[in-house]
Amino acid sequence: MNKNLKVLICAYACRPGMGSEPGIGWDIAWELAKHHQVWVITREDNREYIEAELQKNPVVGLNFIYCDLPTGFIKLNRYSFLVHLHYYLWQIQAYLTVRKLHQKIGFDLAHHVTYVRYSSPSFLSLLPIPFFWGPVGGGESAPKAFGQDFSLRGKVYEGLRNLARSLGEFDPFVRLTARRAVFGWGTTEDTAKRLYKLGCQNVGVISQLGLSKEEIAQLGEYALPSNDVVRFISIGRLLHWKGFHLGLRAFAQANLPNNTEYWIVGDGPERLRLQALAEQLGIVHQVKFWQKLSRQETLQKLGECTALVHPSLHESGGLVCLEAMATKRPVICLNLGGPAIQVTENTGIKVSANNPQETIAELAAAMVRLAEDSKLRVNMGQAGQQRVSEIFNWETKVKHLVKFYEEIRELTISNK
Repeated sequence: MNKNLKVLICAYACRPGMGSEPGIGWDIAWELAKHHQVWVITREDNREYIEAELQKNPVVGLNFIYCDLPTGFIKLNRYSFLVHLHYYLWQIQAYLTVRKLHQKIGFDLAHHVTYVRYSSPSFLSLLPIPFFWGPVGGGESAPKAFGQDFSLRGKVYEGLRNLARSLGEFDPFVRLTARRAVFGWGTTEDTAKRLYKLGCQNVGVISQLGLSKEEIAQLGEYALPSNDVVRFISIGRLLHWKGFHLGLRAFAQANLPNNTEYWIVGDGPERLRLQALAEQLGIVHQVKFWQKLSRQETLQKLGECTALVHPSLHESGGLVCLEAMATKRPVICLNLGGPAIQVTENTGIKVSANNPQETIAELAAAMVRLAEDSKLRVNMGQAGQQRVSEIFNWETKVKHLVKFYEEIRELTISNK
């Protein structure tokens, strides 16, 4: 294949074999290099992981530029409350680095991939070449009615999140990024609307997530659990906005047989509150809290369960939903954010998010429905795996991206 385009990718997070943001950065670059020449600018601390993978599986046309801030600023990335400051400053350093490199290489286009964050600028948009932004997320908010159940810590978090997002929208460099983007993708309709307001003229909605064909094949090997025990599972950091408290209340309200179980995999600041809630609801004998596990161990636990319960209140992605669908497990989620894009009525059950009482009742009904209908579970599981294989595999997603690059480039050339 003629790799005729020189594509510059900005991937602050980029590591092979990982989920979330690092996996997004790596997988897009890896697949894109099959079609065009690719240069990825990323952080220096990703080098070890990237070069180890490239030594095992070299790719012609995939090049990495490692960039970092001066020593005194690197430590900012070690603290969660300062990581976005580090990210902002790193974006400036990345631009200064590639600006010089552009004079030598002559990139055809630039594409910001990670972080998947709409309220921070990408200074690569300042290069004199077509700039693509996203998919970026973060425009999602928890419905106000659900705030009543948040802890003080959770309420403070939501307030600070909203403040940071508002400040980002007033940042002139964020607005400049939006205006200079030839195309911007939001991970959800909520973020897409914010991109329009920022001045992005051409906006689409697409999930930032995907799985490789190898991952889909491996996940498809998990056998379906026995019908003797129905076991629900929720996976993720134990944070207020993940909505696991809604899952526990729904499980209690469903009043399922005593051999029905609910597993929660992960750790975080809400752990003690969730454990106390399980005791208060009288379901502690049916609920199992697992510690934070490795990705492989987590997937093994998923393989031992009947269905995924993912009641997240504001999420731009939700990779675990794709992983569950790939293992032929139906997904119960809220009709919000990224999960609502991934899950359809054929692959799971989406419940409304108008108020906690209504949502809990619908979650409980969904649990009962799946617990009692093994045929429905099988049908949804098969449909879910097919949907992931056809729409959410990285090879297909990047082929669409490549086609889009070429269409926009032709349009840009014709308009000159």
